[in-house]
Amino acid sequence: MEIIPLLLLTLICTTLLLGYPVAFTLAGVSILFALICVPLGIFDPTIFKSIPIRIFGIMNNVTLLAVPLFIFMGTILEKSGVAAKMLENMAKAFKGIRGGLSVSIIIVGALLAASTGIVGATVVTMGLMSLPILISQGYEKSFSTGLVASTGTLGQIIPPSIALVLLGDVMSSAYQRAQNNMGIFSQQTVTVGDLFIGAIVPGIMICVGYLIYTIYKNGNNKNIKVYLNGQSVEKIELLKTLALPIILIFLVLGSIFAGIATPTEAAAIGAFGALVIALINKKINLSFLKETSEKTAIVSTMIFTILIGASIFSLIFRGVGGDELIDLIFNSIPGGNYTALIFVLIIIFLLGFILDFIEICYVIVPFVAPPLLMMGFDPVWLAILFAINLQTSFLTPPFGFSLFYLRGVADESIQTNEIYRGVMPFIFIQLLILAIVVMFPTIII
Repeated sequence: MEIIPLLLLTLICTTLLLGYPVAFTLAGVSILFALICVPLGIFDPTIFKSIPIRIFGIMNNVTLLAVPLFIFMGTILEKSGVAAKMLENMAKAFKGIRGGLSVSIIIVGALLAASTGIVGATVVTMGLMSLPILISQGYEKSFSTGLVASTGTLGQIIPPSIALVLLGDVMSSAYQRAQNNMGIFSQQTVTVGDLFIGAIVPGIMICVGYLIYTIYKNGNNKNIKVYLNGQSVEKIELLKTLALPIILIFLVLGSIFAGIATPTEAAAIGAFGALVIALINKKINLSFLKETSEKTAIVSTMIFTILIGASIFSLIFRGVGGDELIDLIFNSIPGGNYTALIFVLIIIFLLGFILDFIEICYVIVPFVAPPLLMMGFDPVWLAILFAINLQTSFLTPPFGFSLFYLRGVADESIQTNEIYRGVMPFIFIQLLILAIVVMFPTIII
């Protein structure tokens, strides 16, 4: 019977590799597979009645309301010109340091990540703005592409991250299920706010790792020109540029950490704050609002469609014995709890080569998280490990989505293998931080 769920997984992966849409593949292949299994007595058709209930549950999930609001906030900031102004002024501030432009890109990328939480928007924005400048100033093409792609992924781990919102929803359900399986009825909960707090230190560590590597890489590179030579920025001008995004970050994250607002309420504050920033920058008009609203609707629809498809897949996967397969795999792993944890992290890392973080979050994590939680691992710590791992999946060739985003906006003179080569040191930095967090859980909890 263990072969049946494995066969379903194989069919799903094969269909995805053929290029069919993820959401429709997850739902459609799973339903067709279940229909074939019904006359064979492998699948109980009454399980189909749970599909509308699951979809209605997604529609009523208050936590997931934060997703379109954060996307709207990020889209407005992306198109309001804030990023371009920040990059210009930060580059002027660091013009006295060799490689100062690359340092300013990391800092601006981190601020954009904390302002938008959308990886694709940050990669495309930074790629269009900074990649041509980096290359023209004498930076290596491979380093330049690696820096831009990797800096763009900071939105995956630095709050308010869409990935952390989705992971918070998944881990909350997984933690509840694990406690039910252990017979614990006075249950604890894990929230998106807990994940936001837990992600701060690892996010800072990854930024510091990027900065150390960047300074080391470019400190003795005599081919680098001084960007904006002779130009400087007044402190007051720099403060004015940074003030609005920092205030917005403080309002969104501060309201969550202080317990004043839930992540969904804070997302609404962020969306309104982003509109105010766009108004101050004189970008608000009917076409601007129409464009940002349409983009928000498209991205949100994509995420929720995948979510519904993944929910149908997980229901049918359990119906054909998927839970028994997962239990068998975990019981067969020798070496104890940490061996099982490392096995799961490796699997997620490898799946990142072919699957998007949303698919991994809603297809893989619901199955592997409960057994790990039943082993006694902290849910917040475990979720942050998954988040760092998923961030790395954005950079792993050949299907890393940041690489696709950057390839779409990079000049044709930049070869794809240069992009792949450039991200390797940054992948190593992320894996190093992941190993440190595994060895020292007190960083998170």
